[in-house]
Amino acid sequence: MRYLLDTSALLAHYRKEAGGDEVQALFEAEETELMIARLTLTELGRRLRELGAADSGVERVLSEYELLFNEVVPLDAAIAKAAFAIGCRTPRRLPLADALVAAAAQARDAVLVHRDEHMRPVPPELVRQRELATGPLR
Repeated sequence: MRYLLDTSALLAHYRKEAGGDEVQALFEAEETELMIARLTLTELGRRLRELGAADSGVERVLSEYELLFNEVVPLDAAIAKAAFAIGCRTPRRLPLADALVAAAAQARDAVLVHRDEHMRPVPPELVRQRELATGPLR
C-alpha cells in the first residue's frame, strides 16, 4: 500500500502525540511505500522552529525523516493544477499547502495520512485518506 504523510502526521509522530503510534506502525510495516511531498519538509521545519528547535536541530530532524521515505514527491505543474482542482471541488476553504499535499497524494495514487481538519472535507473520490487519531495538539 502507498501512503503519503502530511506534516500533521509527522508532527504527531515526532512529538509522540495522538496518532503518532499509527505513523510508527506505517514505518514498520513490510509492504508499505511511504512518501511525503517536498513541501512537507518546509512545513515541518517551520513548525519545529516555532516549537523552539534550533536550526541545527531542525536540519538534523529533517534529514533523519527524509531517509525514512521511499520518495519525496516534487511539486510540478501537474500537481499544481491538480491542487487547484481539488481546492475547487472541496466544499470548505482548503489552504494552498494542504491542497498541494493532497494533490501529491492523488498523483502517486497514495492514501493521504493526516491529522488535519482542513483535509477532512476533501472528497474521497479525489483523494483517499486515513485520518489519524486526534488529541490535543501541543
